[in-house]
Amino acid sequence: MHWSPEQDVQPQVVGMKIVRYGVKIRAPHAFVMTFLFKNGSLQDKVRAIIQATYTHSRNLACFVFIYKGLVALQRWLQKRTLQSHSFLAGCVGGWIVFGDNNHINSQINMYLLSRIIFGLVRLAAEKGYIPQTKHDPFPVFATLVWGIVLWLFEYHPHTLQPSLQSSMNYLYHDSNTWHDITDFLIYNKRPLQK
Repeated sequence: MHWSPEQDVQPQVVGMKIVRYGVKIRAPHAFVMTFLFKNGSLQDKVRAIIQATYTHSRNLACFVFIYKGLVALQRWLQKRTLQSHSFLAGCVGGWIVFGDNNHINSQINMYLLSRIIFGLVRLAAEKGYIPQTKHDPFPVFATLVWGIVLWLFEYHPHTLQPSLQSSMNYLYHDSNTWHDITDFLIYNKRPLQK
């Protein structure tokens, strides 16, 4: 692949596209999760949504800046493009930006892990390291994912990420109690009566 400096410099300048993408991805998710699972005033909830959106957008923008900068530096130093450039730049950017163990980074890293597993299995089949299946393996995959997550949730919930625990509690435990229509329209979980 032929390298030119314009290829790498121009995307560095358009960081606002990345921030906009982060806002489009995180703000709706933060809004729904905050209003479903968080207690507190409206002001606290809005602050939590803005903070989560800011953190997600900032991390994506920082990562892209570091990644593209390191890929460009490696191309410039070696005067060619190698597959290892992407891997090394991704490792360094991941360590710097997404290495802090917080709820935003945790969600992003787990989201990526699920896609990486799919991608690696497809690549292994494509390269002949594992046999191609005659039937769609997705039903087996779904069976194992749901069986394992519900077993973990019911018997080892502390091993699951807090937001997944909240969702599972809402779906499988809180739904066992029904007071009236306000349970559906207003309350996720009724406040404790004093």
